[in-house]
Amino acid sequence: MIWGCFTKNSLGPLIRLEGKITAQIYVDMLEDNLLPYINTLENKENYLFQDDNAPIHTAKLTKNWIDKNNINILPWPAQSPDLNPIEHLWDELERKVRAHKPLPTNINELYKILQEEWIKIDIKKYQNLINSMPSRICTVIDSKGYPTKY
Repeated sequence: MIWGCFTKNSLGPLIRLEGKITAQIYVDMLEDNLLPYINTLENKENYLFQDDNAPIHTAKLTKNWIDKNNINILPWPAQSPDLNPIEHLWDELERKVRAHKPLPTNINELYKILQEEWIKIDIKKYQNLINSMPSRICTVIDSKGYPTKY
């Protein structure tokens, strides 16, 4: 499993996670990777962190850590994958890895290629994803929870 983050103007770290991921492992990963990334941002207060409703994301431990660290969260309605722009980056990353020559032959090579291809993603790709968020949110509201074009 990998975890990554991005803002309109930069890609954050791409982190390899192994084994069963618990809320404690998730919180430790956020502590070690998300906080340092946020500290590199020019306007640290002007961002929204978005994850989904996975149990480790909604665990009391995770929520307490988010509150303690003043992480700005985008409220996440149930069953709304349409709102998660990183899904499009995962798709882009997968296509780049599948097109990579030579293809990886083991997990370590895969992770190395994932890292290489992650940093090559065109900034216009994630800027467009962030710019589309107001429209995504309106479309999800208008669809009353039904699927959207996103």
